[in-house]
Amino acid sequence: MTDRTFKRSPKYFFIWISEGGIIFLSALAASYVRLRLYGGSPVNDYDPFLIKTGVLSVTYIASFHYFGLYAPDMYRPGRVMFIRLMKAALLAIIILFSIFYMFPSIMTWRGILLIDTMLAAPAVLLWRFAVSAVKTAELPGKRVLIIGSGDMAKKIGGQIYGHAEYGMKLVGFIDDDPSKLGVSIVNPGVVGGYGDITRISQSENIDTIIVALPDRRSKLPMSALLDCKLRGVTVEEGETFNERMTGQIPLDHLKPSWMVFSDGFKSLRSRKIIKRTFDLTLSAASLVLLSPVMLLTALLIKIESPGPVIFSQIRVGEHGREFMIYKFRSMRKDAEAASGPVWAKERDSRVTRVGRIIRKTKIDELPQIINVLKGDMSFVGPRPERPFFIKRLKGAIPYYEMRTVVKPGITGWAQIRYPYGSTVHDAVEKLQYDIYYIKNMSPLLDLMIFFLTVKAILTGKGARRSAAPPELC
Repeated sequence: MTDRTFKRSPKYFFIWISEGGIIFLSALAASYVRLRLYGGSPVNDYDPFLIKTGVLSVTYIASFHYFGLYAPDMYRPGRVMFIRLMKAALLAIIILFSIFYMFPSIMTWRGILLIDTMLAAPAVLLWRFAVSAVKTAELPGKRVLIIGSGDMAKKIGGQIYGHAEYGMKLVGFIDDDPSKLGVSIVNPGVVGGYGDITRISQSENIDTIIVALPDRRSKLPMSALLDCKLRGVTVEEGETFNERMTGQIPLDHLKPSWMVFSDGFKSLRSRKIIKRTFDLTLSAASLVLLSPVMLLTALLIKIESPGPVIFSQIRVGEHGREFMIYKFRSMRKDAEAASGPVWAKERDSRVTRVGRIIRKTKIDELPQIINVLKGDMSFVGPRPERPFFIKRLKGAIPYYEMRTVVKPGITGWAQIRYPYGSTVHDAVEKLQYDIYYIKNMSPLLDLMIFFLTVKAILTGKGARRSAAPPELC
């Protein structure tokens, strides 16, 4: 975070100090919880001068700062903030172990460090949710300048202008055509040309410049952008910004050369081992914990309608390999006898009463835990599609086969971001989310998707279609 943010917003500085206090109290609470088992006192018996507690707190604050968690937009919780928070907590633990190795006299008990790790990150997350809910209008935002005024610039400007939760304020657009000066794009208009970039950046306290030009090779004002970057302004490509903010990668910007050279689409052996370990552990635990729910569901299905309790169907998995998927039957028997293969819909007359409930709560997906144990599926990944639709969609949608380069999942990024789909357009939208997941796949992203899925089930609030701002339609 830059000094400009502090000068612009004393309230923001107060929020930052308050969060430091929460981190300190989390460390103090961890030592209190641990020492209460022995009847001791954190201050009197363990850390009389609060040096150990201070080391824990300063390390966490430094790690949060390193990952940019004190930037204005990070006080509006989202997936980027969540992932950074988890990475920062992990880095803090590594740094603390290094400090303890070099200075044994200030070593913290392992039990206290474990409890602090479990307390600090969630406490910060809850604090930021509270701040965002109460102070959204007052929270400072990153001041953004967009270079370009074409379709991409207009789309990005609409995203920023129409979504206060992004934590950004659009200052205006830059265009090298003098006749466009003052022309409104999405309310903020063109505020200058290439020669004005440095001046506007300084006078308007710009934090981020987004380059949204269709052809940057011949037009890009590199000297001005470099000068701004050296002054601490973030310079970002329009495609990268769009990917980060929307959580999807538009197909019209997808090129093989970009995929080859981009920082993503990595298939690391270590990552696969971690993912498989996560799948096996979670599957075994889920079978034990959810077995009463599964038995009750099977009984209700059998009572309501004739037919098998478990519904099996061929799906396409990793690298195009077909496998048999298992689900609790939510439709009446022989639902496709007359129609043939059709897409599932959010409201479907073929669904039984019990089926409606288990679909809404995702209980119908629980037998797929067996698929995960067998290795056909993962807990998190693109949803497996039927061969009939794969053949149809591969011919209609470019890069559709990319969904099969990883194991399909019980839940996935597309599932929590987009509702039931029953058209080719819906398939395109979901594919853009799936490609984002494949590009950025990591244990932290899987963990976040899993928690968001649980939240959606418990609250009953799944993905919703949201209308685009008028300027994006």
